[in-house]
Amino acid sequence: MTDLKTSLSEAVATAFAAEGVDAALARVVASDRPDLADFQSNGALAAAKALKANPRELAAKVAERLSNDPRLSSVEVAGPGFINLKLSDAALAQRAAEVAADETLAGASLNTPSRKVVIDYAGPNVAKPMHVGHLRSSIIGESLKRLFRFRGDIVWGDAHFGDWGFQMGLLITACGDEGLALPFMADGDGPFPANSPVTLEDLERLYPQAAAKAKEDPAFRDRARKATAELQAGRPGYRALWAHFVAVSRTALEREFGALDVTFDLWNGESDADPLMPEMLAHLKETGLLVEDDGAQVVHVARPGETRKKKLADGSVIEAPSPPPLLVVSSEGSAMYGTTDLATILDRRKSIDPDLILYVVDERQAEHFEQVFRAAYLAGYAPEKSLEHLGFGTMNGADGKPFKTRAGGVLKLHDLITMATDKARERLKEAKLGDDLPEAEFEDIARKVAVAALKFADLSNNRTTSYVFDLDRFMSFEGKTGPYLLYQAVRVKSLLRKAADQGVEIAPIAIVEPAERDLALTLDAFDAATADAYDKRSPNLIAEHAYRLAQSFSKFYAACPILVAPDAATKGSRLALAAASLHQLETALGLLGIETPERM
Repeated sequence: MTDLKTSLSEAVATAFAAEGVDAALARVVASDRPDLADFQSNGALAAAKALKANPRELAAKVAERLSNDPRLSSVEVAGPGFINLKLSDAALAQRAAEVAADETLAGASLNTPSRKVVIDYAGPNVAKPMHVGHLRSSIIGESLKRLFRFRGDIVWGDAHFGDWGFQMGLLITACGDEGLALPFMADGDGPFPANSPVTLEDLERLYPQAAAKAKEDPAFRDRARKATAELQAGRPGYRALWAHFVAVSRTALEREFGALDVTFDLWNGESDADPLMPEMLAHLKETGLLVEDDGAQVVHVARPGETRKKKLADGSVIEAPSPPPLLVVSSEGSAMYGTTDLATILDRRKSIDPDLILYVVDERQAEHFEQVFRAAYLAGYAPEKSLEHLGFGTMNGADGKPFKTRAGGVLKLHDLITMATDKARERLKEAKLGDDLPEAEFEDIARKVAVAALKFADLSNNRTTSYVFDLDRFMSFEGKTGPYLLYQAVRVKSLLRKAADQGVEIAPIAIVEPAERDLALTLDAFDAATADAYDKRSPNLIAEHAYRLAQSFSKFYAACPILVAPDAATKGSRLALAAASLHQLETALGLLGIETPERM
């Protein structure tokens, strides 16, 4: 199923080619003067310049070739050589009918050929409660997973659990010092207790204490580093204790992700790449990539001539490689953050062999991923350009800095969701929405409104930009917000129920009124929105389309009465447009990870 903009681009390209013009210049875009035309092509200006011809005369020749296209009611040349294209009512009606009949994609198209894609997002860690800093990665990654799957790719969403670094050694050492896990501290093969010696509260308390102590107490830091190395080397008691850390943490994390409707196909941790470490290290040594550097082992990833100025402790400035070498094995013998990331790429290559791996991680990690990706390409673990870091901006407070609690601390994600749900209840009651519903249904609606508010506020922004957190604004039922879109969807559902009660049935679509034309054009634009969002890895383009669709439907609803239309054919046609709008709106919201209630 081809959208109108694409099919018109093909027709204009054919006309350009017939005039000896490069067809690549024939791009068709939505008109910037919708009162004059639906689409326009500006390629004649560039083509005429290349041919040293008059652009208006060239545009006139192209327009003449398009004049007999049955989809167009008019083709006109404006200004210095713009070609204005206006669709016929019949062409719009046919396209709207195609969208309405498309139960699966709601007028969008598949990406061909399909690819195998891994999306690495969220990045939760053992012993660390999720906080607002995890929100963007979780929401953006989930939306991209849904979008890529929607477009036909085979997709694995991977939480990439942080369970194998220095924080494990810190926790093991802290537990031992407090006497919480004495049986696990003993040498030998066990057996070890099956029940966890620590709770989530213990872990949340111990980790920050241990991290702070490691900064102040070199002896404690050295013991934690040794514990990390012994864990990774396979010490049985440490492995058994570590397994309890992982299980306790994952239970809490699944609760938080579930509240946001975020799911994963894989819960692979950094530890899952550990079995590949010996093979990977041996290969890196054999190929000469792994070299000694001040007691550690690194891979140099900077290309010849790539340097940056680096200031030393004595104040002098030197030229250093840029990006810096990837640290693979520390001087203590421990695997590093980059080591597990590199081994994870190798693991994914062996187990899935993906065409593409996307990493939805904070923009501040850009240099780290540049190091890891270059090392992976050098080692042959991934084809060039198959690894992408999709960085994102921060969610900020009113002061423009990363969002904090009033006390200055980092807000836990669980507390944020609770706060949003409380606000959703308050707003629903203020608007007298859901007053007559059972309590359980009202609570379900409040949860959906809260999630919609948080997700749409995030995803309506370009992924790479930061935004200011303003819960009052996000939770409004007016304006460009998630709750507004839910309300519009619920309004259409109510309309469809009333139509069914009155015996009004869907009929063939006819486009007559300007508001019907506008709605049909908006429905057609969904294909381009999904394709652009897919290519640019930008869910905000889906959010933008959903908002435009809701606005277009609202204008249509006001200008074109449905249930009191003058005849059955008009009622049925407009009802079909309403049903198509609802299906496409719910499809778009679903790609954003937003679920709509049946009523409010």
